[in-house]
Amino acid sequence: MSKCEQCIVRELSSLKALSKEELIHLSHCKDNYNIKKGDVIFNEGDLMNGVYCIKEGTCKLVKMNSNGKDTILKLITKGDLLGQTSILTEDKASLTAVAVEDMTVCFIPKSEILGFINTNNKFSLEVTKDMCNRLKDANDFAANHTHKTVKERLALTLLNIDKLSGVDNEGYLNLQLTRDEIASMVGTATESGIRLLAELKKLGYIELKGKKIKIINTAELNKLAQ
Repeated sequence: MSKCEQCIVRELSSLKALSKEELIHLSHCKDNYNIKKGDVIFNEGDLMNGVYCIKEGTCKLVKMNSNGKDTILKLITKGDLLGQTSILTEDKASLTAVAVEDMTVCFIPKSEILGFINTNNKFSLEVTKDMCNRLKDANDFAANHTHKTVKERLALTLLNIDKLSGVDNEGYLNLQLTRDEIASMVGTATESGIRLLAELKKLGYIELKGKKIKIINTAELNKLAQ
């Protein structure tokens, strides 16, 4: 079992506010899970009995719209915590979390999180900051889908994936999403997403190789995203 006090990933979340003693205690309370690409971590409507700390990999948070089609609202990756909001509000999960690549996660029981919030002011503040940042992200998402064109949103999505996952040794985005997933993040039909990717390639902004995408003109893509 990995030790929380020796885990570098915890420095990326509100867990960084826990003391060494609290982290040692946490190591004995958490469970570790390996999740395969495509597996559901939790479903919309599930009761959340704890939070998931992502140690490796990336998942997508999706919401089913009125047409029965999933819309990807956000990608969550290494260092992020899943489920904090539901724990504090005592609501059921409002989104479904699905692995888009193989993942390793640690599950921390609800009782432990609430205990740290009650006894550690720094941790409580970090959790509050994290929830505020997520609210800002949700507001930005809504504003972008209201005010930006589909092509502008596609440029922004590609830049965000680059920032999130980085690139491989050939310069292609590490996180390989399907064209359907990219279109879902942008908020358009798959066919439209494929056509716009081809347009960006023709403009010399990106390079396509099968499912792989390489950003080759970051400056112009940034201009478009703005």
